[in-house]
Amino acid sequence: MAASELYTKFARVWIPDPEEVWKSAELLKDYKPGDKVLLLQLEEGKDLEYRLDPKTKELPHLRNPDILVGENDLTALSYLHEPAVLHNLRVRFIDSKLIYTYCGIVLVAINPYEQLPIYGEDIINAYSGQNMGDMDPHIFAVAEEAYKQMARDERNQSIIVSGESGAGKTVSAKYAMRYFATVSGSASEANVEEKVLASNPIMESIGNAKTTRNDNSSRFGKYIEIGFDKRYRIIGANMRTYLLEKSRVVFQAEEERNYHIFYQLCASAKLPEFKMLRLGNANHFHYTKQGGSPVIEGVDDAKEMAHTRQACTLLGISESYQMGIFRILAGILHLGNVGFTSRDSDSCTIPPKHEPLSIFCDLMGVDYEEMCHWLCHRKLATATETYIKPISKLQATNARDALSKHIYAKLFNWIVDHVNQALHSAVKQHSFIGVLDIYGFETFEINSFEQFCINYANEKLQQQFNMHVFKLEQEEYMKEQIPWTLIDFYDNQPCINLIESKLGILDLLDEECKMPKGTDDTWAQKLYNTHLNKCALFEKPRLSNKAFIIQHFADKVEYQCEGFLEKNKDTVFEEQIKVLKSSKFKMLPELFQDDEKAISPTSATSSGRTPLTRLSAKPTKGRPGQTAKEHKKTVGHQFRNSLHLLMETLNATTPHYVRCIKPNDFKFPFTFDEKRAVQQLRACGVLETIRISAAGFPSRWTYQEFFSRYRVLMKQKDVLSDRKQTCKNVLEKLILDKDKYQFGKTKIFFRAGQVAYLEKLRADKLRAACIRIQKTIRGWLLRKKYLRMRKAAITVQRYVRGYQARCYAKFLRRTKAATVIQKYWRMYVAHRKYKITRAATIVLQSYLRGYLARNRYRKILREHKAVIIQKWVRGWLARTYYKKTMHAIIYLQCCFRRMMAKRELKKLKIEARSVERYKKLHIGMENKIMQLQRKVDEQNKDYKCLMEKLTNLEGTYNSETEKLRSDLERLQLSEEEAKIATGRVLSLQEEIAKLRKDLEQTRSEKKSIEERADKYKQETEQLVSVLKEENTLLKQEKEALNHLIVEQAKEMTETMEKKLVEETKQLELDLNDERLRYQNLLNEFSRLEERYDDLKEEMALMVNVPKPGHKRTDSTHSSNESEYTFSSEIAETEDIPLRTEEPSEKKVPLDMSLFLKLQKRVTELEQEKQMMQDELDRKEEQVLRSKAKEEERPQIRGAELEYESLKRQELESENKKLKNELNELRKALSEKSAPEVTAPGAPAYRVLMEQLTSVSEELDVRKEEVLILRSQLVSQKEAIQPKDDKNTMTDSTILLEDVQKMKDKGEIAQAYIGLKETNRLLESQLQSQKRSHENEAEALRGEIQSLKEENNRQQQLLAQNLQLPPEARIEASLQHEITRLTNENLDLMEQLEKQDKTVRKLKKQLKVFAKKIGELEVGQMETISPGQIIDEPIRPVNIPRKEKDFQGMLEYKKEDEQKLVKNLILELKPRGVAVNLIPGLPAYILFMCVRHADYLNDDQKVRSLLTSTINSIKKVLKKRGDDFETVSFWLSNTCRFLHCLKQYSGEEGFMKHNTSRQNEHCLTNFDLAEYRQVLSDLAIQIYQQLVRVLENILQPMIVSGMLEHETIQGVSGVKPTGLRKRTSSIADEGTYTLDSILRQLNSFHSVMCQHGMDPELIKQVVKQMFYIVGAITLNNLLLRKDMCSWSKGMQIRYNVSQLEEWLRDKNLMNSGAKETLEPLIQAAQLLQVKKKTDDDAEAICSMCNALTTAQIVKVLNLYTPVNEFEERVSVSFIRTIQMRLRDRKDSPQLLMDAKHIFPVTFPFNPSSLALETIQIPASLGLGFISRV
Repeated sequence: MAASELYTKFARVWIPDPEEVWKSAELLKDYKPGDKVLLLQLEEGKDLEYRLDPKTKELPHLRNPDILVGENDLTALSYLHEPAVLHNLRVRFIDSKLIYTYCGIVLVAINPYEQLPIYGEDIINAYSGQNMGDMDPHIFAVAEEAYKQMARDERNQSIIVSGESGAGKTVSAKYAMRYFATVSGSASEANVEEKVLASNPIMESIGNAKTTRNDNSSRFGKYIEIGFDKRYRIIGANMRTYLLEKSRVVFQAEEERNYHIFYQLCASAKLPEFKMLRLGNANHFHYTKQGGSPVIEGVDDAKEMAHTRQACTLLGISESYQMGIFRILAGILHLGNVGFTSRDSDSCTIPPKHEPLSIFCDLMGVDYEEMCHWLCHRKLATATETYIKPISKLQATNARDALSKHIYAKLFNWIVDHVNQALHSAVKQHSFIGVLDIYGFETFEINSFEQFCINYANEKLQQQFNMHVFKLEQEEYMKEQIPWTLIDFYDNQPCINLIESKLGILDLLDEECKMPKGTDDTWAQKLYNTHLNKCALFEKPRLSNKAFIIQHFADKVEYQCEGFLEKNKDTVFEEQIKVLKSSKFKMLPELFQDDEKAISPTSATSSGRTPLTRLSAKPTKGRPGQTAKEHKKTVGHQFRNSLHLLMETLNATTPHYVRCIKPNDFKFPFTFDEKRAVQQLRACGVLETIRISAAGFPSRWTYQEFFSRYRVLMKQKDVLSDRKQTCKNVLEKLILDKDKYQFGKTKIFFRAGQVAYLEKLRADKLRAACIRIQKTIRGWLLRKKYLRMRKAAITVQRYVRGYQARCYAKFLRRTKAATVIQKYWRMYVAHRKYKITRAATIVLQSYLRGYLARNRYRKILREHKAVIIQKWVRGWLARTYYKKTMHAIIYLQCCFRRMMAKRELKKLKIEARSVERYKKLHIGMENKIMQLQRKVDEQNKDYKCLMEKLTNLEGTYNSETEKLRSDLERLQLSEEEAKIATGRVLSLQEEIAKLRKDLEQTRSEKKSIEERADKYKQETEQLVSVLKEENTLLKQEKEALNHLIVEQAKEMTETMEKKLVEETKQLELDLNDERLRYQNLLNEFSRLEERYDDLKEEMALMVNVPKPGHKRTDSTHSSNESEYTFSSEIAETEDIPLRTEEPSEKKVPLDMSLFLKLQKRVTELEQEKQMMQDELDRKEEQVLRSKAKEEERPQIRGAELEYESLKRQELESENKKLKNELNELRKALSEKSAPEVTAPGAPAYRVLMEQLTSVSEELDVRKEEVLILRSQLVSQKEAIQPKDDKNTMTDSTILLEDVQKMKDKGEIAQAYIGLKETNRLLESQLQSQKRSHENEAEALRGEIQSLKEENNRQQQLLAQNLQLPPEARIEASLQHEITRLTNENLDLMEQLEKQDKTVRKLKKQLKVFAKKIGELEVGQMETISPGQIIDEPIRPVNIPRKEKDFQGMLEYKKEDEQKLVKNLILELKPRGVAVNLIPGLPAYILFMCVRHADYLNDDQKVRSLLTSTINSIKKVLKKRGDDFETVSFWLSNTCRFLHCLKQYSGEEGFMKHNTSRQNEHCLTNFDLAEYRQVLSDLAIQIYQQLVRVLENILQPMIVSGMLEHETIQGVSGVKPTGLRKRTSSIADEGTYTLDSILRQLNSFHSVMCQHGMDPELIKQVVKQMFYIVGAITLNNLLLRKDMCSWSKGMQIRYNVSQLEEWLRDKNLMNSGAKETLEPLIQAAQLLQVKKKTDDDAEAICSMCNALTTAQIVKVLNLYTPVNEFEERVSVSFIRTIQMRLRDRKDSPQLLMDAKHIFPVTFPFNPSSLALETIQIPASLGLGFISRV
């Protein structure tokens, strides 16, 4: 189709406009070839005749369809030209608030002049790993593409950021570096990425300044190479700088500033460390006040100074060096204030003792006189002599400024050198990504040498850019096998030749600089003579002989020649430099130490791989005989060399381009100036990219996408199974000109405009279909409407006629009823009037009589109450005095008895030390025991006395209560009598009143009676009317008050319910937050363990491997082999996967910091090993020494040691347990129970105490007997030791006979041992008795205190009751008494039940303990002592046992523990266990082994088994942590093990669902609550690892299955795109669909069910999976403009409904998973709802409560119609939404946290499986364990 055929009526075109650059207009008439005028109508409605150019006859540019406007890639536009590009950028920037747009390989970034929330950590994570075309344009997408290409292609990359000052170049480069630092991480502990980012504030402070266009303009160019190792982690960086604007140090234009660092210093001048610099306000210095704008709005220079110093510290610049830098900078400021005085025209002087110069010399450490002299003089050297010549004031001022610039340039280079040293890494660099932050094309009113160099650099970069674009286009055509012709593109090589070739501008400038009398004018004349009229790109201005014009690629620029030579020479007097070199300030000579080696006086330092400033170039090696002058090169020559070096670097890398655009010159946010934008688009090469693309085939489609989009243009017969052939057939029919398209291998290529034509055909076809559908639907609707109207009319008629008949009948009935009503109403009014009069009279009489009676009653009542109060107060005072006295007496008695007991104890201790006393005591042992027994009896008597006293008190309390009740009854009787008396008084008063009234009536006359009667009648009527009105008002008020009370009660109820719900929700949120925090701590602990193990492995590799190296692998599994600790105080950090170092084939340098840390750790471990070895040696020596001593000791000492060993080994644990349990029981009974229950007189208390006392006494007696018996056995053993061992081991009868024989010999030893043990027993009994008495006394005191409180409460209640009326008082007291007695009764019953349970439990435990002690005694009698077993090994004796039933325990030997763990955990395959065996079998086996260790009371075995189990599970998860089945299997078994420990712990709360048999299997000796917490923490870690495995498996499927795949075919239709997805990105790994996700979910669910995972835990896993699906889908939706459409919303809702259906099938709807998809559901609804009116906005605000304001606005901004029938969302509607949501308090974060893990809980789930029924299969290889 010819292009001219598209210019039909209603077609839209672009016409030039002087104000808006391009304006849109619409054709009013079809264009015919030969027409000279086009009839157009502008958008504002104005008609226009547009004349075509008669020469070219070029038609205006066609406008793209609205559906293509706002695309991510400018090359996706069908018509590629300047107005289309400009309009697309403006729509995206203004309407959609999108600042990034692709233009082929270029990212166009428009400065918004506003902070946007699109650079957070969540955005970085979202772009990480994504293909460049899959997400919306972003600087992060370019950075990710560079990072991936570096890793895939093994080729260095470059990101070239260019643009005008203020366009945002520095910020873009900063964000790119931040992306690399976040994604890659560093290879060592030195945090290189932080140092790379920290270099930004330093370089900004010394290299950035405020200009009229930008508050933070970079006044130098820089190229930062970020180095990576083989695993692509940051190891270092290097910076090169170009063309520092030194002239800004000494001069600033109006409204501009010097470099930031000077103002930061002045703002921090008041700091103590800066006082020596003698600084002040910035307006006091010549170098900082010239611009007249020392302050930037919104910037605090003092804070920026702190940031600069902090960055210096981070980069390793010490405090001394920092102060040196500040001294030099302060010296520059003071040097600028140095003034000169003219003596004559050729000489000048400095005033004596000039303060600025004096300060400068002090700071620089140079001689004042010498510096003063050389500032005013210079040295001239000839061939024979040297002259010192004075200079004029102007020359001196220029020399001073040159010195300042030179010092600053040297300092700048020095700082850059040190930054590079800090960023340098010892590890070999494998690859790098360079970030070039370079100045863009510049043109001002006055352009000088700096603008010339800048534009020269841009010419070189533009040439490189054009070649790269052309190369990519050529590669694309060759790849698709498309025939192509050479595309003509602009080559700016002639302009570059004009500047840098031989006899070019730079050559002529250098030549003129060498001339002794060369000036700017002579240089200009040489330029005119050489290039004018010879080069088309060089021109001369008409009105100037000191300027020239160059036609650059972007525009013509006029350069003023003035200052070119001086800036190119950049001269500074050598004598001044020598003075500075002789400075006492050590840092200053360092800046100039390379001047002898430098190329020029202002060249860069020679350190580093490349030069570092604008003056940098490769140093050349000169011959020894050459002079310094021969080495000097000009600034232009150095810059040219640096630029060539930069171009070589860029050509050796793969470039990525970022073009920054400045939208307006006033820094207004989101304001677009078309003129300025077009200038920059022309200058930065974007339009050249468009032109190159448009010259070929810019629109490209895959066959499948073309078929999906234009299926509507095909007939059914045209559709073939081969999509490629189908597309060919259709295109041949639709586009007749075959040159307009080409068929490639995978794509169809279209010329410009063809996609718009196809879109027009498609829209016409759809419009015709829509018209037919509308026609049919409208007809059907009108017919339905007519039928409804006819039916409604008949219905209305019927109802109207019926209504009229009913109204007439109603009128007749009303007339008859009115007559009846009148009759009855009149009768009622007369009757009511009479009743009201009579009732009013009676009421008045009753009120008067009542008032008199109540007064008399109150008087009598007051007197009665006063008497009662006096009585009770006096009684209370007497009882208080008595109680205090009794308390004091008891306290004195206790103190005296304690003193006497201490004295007696002291005597006993003294006597016990005497051996002679031992003999006497042995003789009188029985007497002593009897005495002590009598003391105990006396104390028991005292205790009984106290009990009796307490009983008496209780009786007193009961008697007082009875008295109070009798008083209450008496008061009730008196009240009844008072009522009767009051009635009698009232009747008497009534009779008296009647008599008086009769008397008055008889004395009065008839006339007066009649008059008074009439008057009384009138008054009564008035009174009745008044009372009636008042009664009516009172009734109304009553109703109003009742209504108000009801409403208030309702409101209060609702408010309380709301508060309760809110508080409940808040508590749940707080609980979840606390769980999340704790689980994050566990996650961090796991990460630290992993890091610790990795370090140990690396250390082992370093020690064992002779050639260590590095290899890049991702380590995402947990490393938990270290022993488990119970510490949970770990800092809360993000879960960052660690990457470990592994050996590689090539040897690379080690990270020294890591090596030193590991070396230090190795040393510490060796020291610990040595210490442990020394300790072991000492222990062995002690054992040998003790054995030797034992052989020499007498038998008495041996018997004592054996006795002590026996007592410590066999009775310590049981004794402690029993005593602790008894003490805890007593304490619980005395403290926790109610006073009535624990009172000494209570039956339950007495019975329990008697039982406990008897059991305790019996246990002590049994222990004493066992100890005495064992001591006898030990002594017998010592005595018969020399005898033959066989005789002592064969027969127990011989053993007893030997004991009898040796009894006399060991009598003294036995007496000593028995006496000692008896003393200990008596002492312990005395102490325990004392403690029990103290506890009982404390309980009695508490009971007395509670009685006092109860008494006070009763008195307060009585006082309150006395204030009430009699009836209410009696009722309240009775109600209170009933309530109290009921509560006490319930409490007593509850406490009694608890005590009964406790008693039964303790009886059971005591029986078990007694049984064990009996077995122990029998065992000791039947076997020999353990001491003999230790000394001499004996032959084991087999004791026959009776056959027992299986008790649900498994026994294994200690040495088989590792074998058990290996077979059951380390080498177990989950797949076979899950399919063939019962779920949780390993957990049951482990618990049964723990049960047996508990049965044996072997705490070491329990601890060892549990620790080995936990560490082995961690080891398995570390080894196979990425296998879902393994992680799921061990999560299920860990939870089952945890549930078993709870179910069989013996705690009542966990035993509710147990059978009686299961209760018998409970643990008896150990409380494993701490290990339960450890297992719970382990389960949390496994759960988090399971979630990570799920996420890794699901993540590749989610976006493709939920967003990209069309589940409902034909709904969404692919929208035209430029297909500018980088073909070099990662290849497609296959398309996932929603079915793929559902299959994966089914797989997860079936595996978890097979492993027997708890249903509640499965619900939590499913909820987490659905959250991941929803979060990733929503995040991608928010970052992809092509996905925000109505049809895509429909696809998402269908996909979500499929997920909900899956939940219903699995019965998981109550798991909370559906709620996690709510944000995604609301986003899909937001895409589908109407978005026009205020009502729509209100509906959206109420509907989208799960989305944040930022997300709602983002979706509306991204909403893009797929078809022409849809409409875009207007800006005004989005603002309405923002206004309505401004009060909503939600997170400003745009994306959901896809890494968020919900806190997990493990609800207790007991097992009904009996342990004794479990069979161990032979396949597990556990034959070494036996059932018990």
